[in-house]
Amino acid sequence: MAKVILKKGAGRSLKAGGSWIYDNEIDCVDGAFEDGDIVHVADFDGYPLGVGFINSKSVIAIRMLSRDADTVVDDSFIERRVRDAWEYRKAAVDTSSCRVIFGEADFLPGLVIDKFEDVLVAESLALGIDKLKPLIIDKLRSVLAEDGIIIRGVYERSDAKVREKEGLARSKGFIGPEFDTRVTITENGVRYIVNVADGQKTGFFLDQKYNRLAVQRFCKDADILDCFTHTGSFALNAACAGARSVLGVDASDVGIAQARENAQLNGWSDRVSFEEADIFDFLPAQEEKGIQYDVVILDPPAFTKSRDTIKKAVKGYREINLRGMKLVRDRGYLATCSCSHFMDTELFLRTVQEAARGAHVKLRMVESRQQAPDHPVLMDGSENSFYLKFFIFQVIRER
Repeated sequence: MAKVILKKGAGRSLKAGGSWIYDNEIDCVDGAFEDGDIVHVADFDGYPLGVGFINSKSVIAIRMLSRDADTVVDDSFIERRVRDAWEYRKAAVDTSSCRVIFGEADFLPGLVIDKFEDVLVAESLALGIDKLKPLIIDKLRSVLAEDGIIIRGVYERSDAKVREKEGLARSKGFIGPEFDTRVTITENGVRYIVNVADGQKTGFFLDQKYNRLAVQRFCKDADILDCFTHTGSFALNAACAGARSVLGVDASDVGIAQARENAQLNGWSDRVSFEEADIFDFLPAQEEKGIQYDVVILDPPAFTKSRDTIKKAVKGYREINLRGMKLVRDRGYLATCSCSHFMDTELFLRTVQEAARGAHVKLRMVESRQQAPDHPVLMDGSENSFYLKFFIFQVIRER
């Protein structure tokens, strides 16, 4: 293998526990390589730092696979990584549908694999892991089969734009034989049809699983508003908990159609309705009509995917939270979240507090949560795997 030598003083993130080496941290490469190859990594003085895969086309030039310089990335190494990831999920979450591989947090950087019952959906974001992907999927099938789980199909959703930064084309389609891509899953007692081919990301947002369950306990005999409902997941959890009425709102006609189908699948169409609308228009219109709810849920998409647009994102989060609070009855509840990595917890809470002042309400924090355990946060100093902030507040009118 070729050996990558870092510049003196470089690799601070790596030495703090991270797994990335940037192109401007490399002094030289000793030996020939092709992009995507496994390479040895050494500090400026020759001290071995481990092995990873290299891509000269990417700003993230190397993604580390192991800190052991003697590591051989072969079948047994991949099987060990996959088995460790699965054993952790079995201990931490309901595995009927879950994220089985979560990139750097499972020491397989750039790869996400979600399991929806007996279907796998893979998303590869780096060239090196793309080369290893067939072996990883093969090993995952074998490990799952040991627990009696026979995977009937694998679908690839490597269609994120970020792949272009790796010099990779966006890719989508079957890995192996074709199958019905509409998969029925059950989560928290709610049934959903997940479209792994055409749904957002890998088809369904598994990271909110236990946050949806946490909201259930406030929903019995209550009127619920679920904003950015997507395919109706929070709305249907509210109905499952015995809500009196539930309204889910989203700007996507495709999402709303799927949400209605999911409501019908569970037999809750009499209590759950969905409306296609822009939330930024919908919330002020509800306020003008004087409509209020016992629980308002705000689950927006990431308003920022870079540091450059943080100010605009803060404005958006402040607006929807202010408007949402105004629609909550006195002593009712607001569930609000941000899935943007760049909107850190401190900034998000400060933004929500500013919204509360604007809405002339007091907030009593009931619960602070994050992404489900199958999306683990690796405490490596980079915070790359920590992105979802979720809070439940009681909304109290000032008197």
